[in-house]
Amino acid sequence: MTQHDVKSPIEWAQAACDSIMSTYTPMELPPAGRWHYHQGVFLCGMEMLWEAQQDDRYDAYIQAYVDGLIDENGNLYFARDELDAVQAGLLLFRLEKKTGRKKYRLAADKLRSLLNTLNLTSEGGYWHKDKYAYNMWLDGLYMAGVFSLKYANAYGDPALRETVLHQEALMRKYMKDEETGLYYHAWDESRAMPWANQETGCSPEFWGRSLGWYGLAVAQFLDELAADDPGRETLVNSLHDFVHALIRYQDAESGLWYQVVDKGDQPDNWLETSCTSLFVYTIAKAIKHGVVGQECAAAAVKGYEGLIRTLQFDEQERVILPLICIGTSAGDYENYVTRPTSENDLHGVGAFVMACVEVQSLVD
Repeated sequence: MTQHDVKSPIEWAQAACDSIMSTYTPMELPPAGRWHYHQGVFLCGMEMLWEAQQDDRYDAYIQAYVDGLIDENGNLYFARDELDAVQAGLLLFRLEKKTGRKKYRLAADKLRSLLNTLNLTSEGGYWHKDKYAYNMWLDGLYMAGVFSLKYANAYGDPALRETVLHQEALMRKYMKDEETGLYYHAWDESRAMPWANQETGCSPEFWGRSLGWYGLAVAQFLDELAADDPGRETLVNSLHDFVHALIRYQDAESGLWYQVVDKGDQPDNWLETSCTSLFVYTIAKAIKHGVVGQECAAAAVKGYEGLIRTLQFDEQERVILPLICIGTSAGDYENYVTRPTSENDLHGVGAFVMACVEVQSLVD
């Protein structure tokens, strides 16, 4: 056993955050100088670590990113045609509460207003991006959903809560595969996309990271919904079934999950770390919420241990997380398995930090 093997999950989360912080200033986080979900996912992971450790270096780093992009009047530049633009807004709520500065609320209001301008399917589902007409993607449930619930709770917008639950219900209605319990990456109401099944409208594969975004979203929805909320029981049941479906497809040898989750027997498929991180987080969070029992803890710990075995280190002993699929649109099997991988891609490192923080309670 080397020194790399003896860290606790929280210590690995800290090592990953410190490695990125020593590489980039907040405004250099790639893509540099942009309000973007890559930075947002990483910094949300860092925020979870700050909540666990109260290390003010992390708080200052998060605030420096936000303050670099939002002026005193709450103005910020963001893409106005996609759900991805909303995700980094998750960082605003704690900063407003901590500082009392109005600019964070004003910026949150702008992102909230973006939701009013989105194109919708015939049943009120958000298009994922304007350029993907009539498409709902699993990714979008996290990109805008958790922000929406936090906003509804912080600023008294109950209609937004109903909208979020409606988005999840539409995904369950159209994108869930009853045989596997998994969800297809995307659904095209118009059936116009080249990947769309002409009967169902679904894309043909179960892509790991999109499933991870779905699990992350539903697990965090439960943080934001009151115990007596009428929509909570449905989400609990959905997450219960989803976690058990994921565990069935975990690779027995490595503890990781495959890029195309249900096709680990294919020679060109490969094990992917960002989806594994998101699944570990989702399972551990579901256990904490009492959605599933301790019988699921072994899968989360095995996935976490598999992630630690993948880690590499540079000459300065900084953590490198490999095998992260780069940003990916919906498509066929070849589309997913031929995607390039990257090291320390921020949404991969952010997911890894979230997994480490959440799994800590399972190994104490």
